[in-house]
Amino acid sequence: MSKLSRQNLILELVQKESIANQEQLRKLLVRQAFNVTQATLSRDIHELGLVKTADGYAVAQGDPQGEVALPPAMRLVREFVTEVREAQNLLVIRTAAGSAQPVAAALDAEGWPEIVGTVGGDDTILVIAPNRRSAHKLAFRIKGMLS
Repeated sequence: MSKLSRQNLILELVQKESIANQEQLRKLLVRQAFNVTQATLSRDIHELGLVKTADGYAVAQGDPQGEVALPPAMRLVREFVTEVREAQNLLVIRTAAGSAQPVAAALDAEGWPEIVGTVGGDDTILVIAPNRRSAHKLAFRIKGMLS
């Protein structure tokens, strides 16, 4: 099971119930077939921006809509993208299972002029560029993130 799936489950658990400490969170993850070490869990908590409150872990406040900021596109591309193919003014990007939507959202959030929009499925993203040259430039940029 992927890091993204684990972190999504952590967010879900923290929002659903009061979790007083890392050991309690680790046990809840083990019940969901995520066997994690304390060090991994500590990194996840840090990356997700969770804060410890009197009631337990919580998503840090500050975003008016309560959403957690997306990880940088470069990190998600490097971690989950497996293939980038050009087709005219379109890119078809293959990802690990269950990772296409977060990667698509992160690419959209970059605000690159080469991206008109994205559609993320389970393991495939369709990226629409305004023209063939923009699609090629974008493919080059994304492939560069993979190395």
